[in-house]
Amino acid sequence: MDFRELQEFCETGTITPGRMRAVDKNSMALGVSGLQLMEAAGCAVVAAVRESAPSRVLVLCGRGNNGGDGLAVARHLQDCEVDVIFPACGSATPGFLTQLTALRACPAALHEVRLPTEVEALAPLFERADVIVDAMLGTGVMGTPREPLATMVMLMNASAARVVTTDVPTPGARSDLIVTFHRAKEPGGRVAEIGIPLAAEVCTGPGDLMMLRPKGSAAHKGVGGEVLVVGGGPYQGAPYLAALAALRAGADIVRVASPVALQAPDLIQVPLAGGQIGTEHLETLVPLAERADVVLCGNGLGTKSHAVVTALAPHARRLVLDADALRLPLPAGQETIYTPHAAEFARMTGVTLPAGLADRARAVRAAVPEGATVLLKGAVDIVSDGRRVRFNRSGCPAMTVGGTGDVLAGLTAGLFCRLDPFDAACLAAYASGLAGEAAAAGRDAGMTATEMLEKIPQVLYG
Repeated sequence: MDFRELQEFCETGTITPGRMRAVDKNSMALGVSGLQLMEAAGCAVVAAVRESAPSRVLVLCGRGNNGGDGLAVARHLQDCEVDVIFPACGSATPGFLTQLTALRACPAALHEVRLPTEVEALAPLFERADVIVDAMLGTGVMGTPREPLATMVMLMNASAARVVTTDVPTPGARSDLIVTFHRAKEPGGRVAEIGIPLAAEVCTGPGDLMMLRPKGSAAHKGVGGEVLVVGGGPYQGAPYLAALAALRAGADIVRVASPVALQAPDLIQVPLAGGQIGTEHLETLVPLAERADVVLCGNGLGTKSHAVVTALAPHARRLVLDADALRLPLPAGQETIYTPHAAEFARMTGVTLPAGLADRARAVRAAVPEGATVLLKGAVDIVSDGRRVRFNRSGCPAMTVGGTGDVLAGLTAGLFCRLDPFDAACLAAYASGLAGEAAAAGRDAGMTATEMLEKIPQVLYG
């Protein structure tokens, strides 16, 4: 991939804490370590601190990676009189501990505090400081800081010093300048580049797995979601591959409505009379679609059942359309993901895709139906919701075998129960590729789609 052509697809504006954590993890997987990012962040803050030519700098740190950024700032300001205050107890990230070890070999004065009274005893440091660096709490932290950080915030707010914030202000803290890394986390502030590769932003990666939140010990049957798969008739195995993939992706209940019954005890089968699905089956299908979290249509359906899909689609809260359902008139649910390959994309949109990856992505983005998401399958998958574009590079040549697209569609439906459309499509593409790589075990042929199924839980949930 030539990433010079893909710069236009890097997102701009504010970024959520969850997405930023994913980008950080993707960056690390691409060879940029957490310590490298921490060093770059620290240097960006140091440049902002030096703008006011301070003699005395006070750095306030937590014990997370934001605190590690603050320790890096202190180490790069050894020509100033530097004091660092941080909690003496509590869990600490490896990056924080590494930076602390390095800082102990520097002339900075380190003050470990446990109690509010110990912070209050350091009040003269707040009064004498020219600049105070807020590196206490990072992205994703909500609510009022606990002690001893709360007292640190109180004394900082009362100080006359200029306050420079690393990435995001600690809740309740004032700031004169926010130096935010890579992209803004909230309006205002100064964005500093810290060397995150473009691919960490525009391509899927291990960071996307962080979107899946654990169910928790109080989870009950159904919390993973319910999927209805409507397909089969002309092609018998396709809907069952998709349904089993939805189960493997985390859905708790999966029904298969099909004229063909195959042995699959993990699935709830809804037998439909006849050799293909017709409008006479809507009386059965509509109530099932209305109760399901996600409806998947198209796998093994053939060309003679499109009227059924068109009539059923408005009853689906969340809809995934694949294979034979990808034709005009194009059905749509309340939220819809389309999973075409290039020929199906041309059939559903009238757009023939160009060869170049960047041109292809522009064409997909421009043709996404209003309010929908498209997962275009290919050597490099392209996911777009009409605004954002992301590329997926996982996968292998062995995945050209029949059935892998059905597995991807089922994976998408299972993840769609718990994620928004764009995130579900991105993660499905990435996880499907990894499952294919694991099943192929380095071979470029001889893998079957069913072999991918058992790899999916390990890819998604470890």
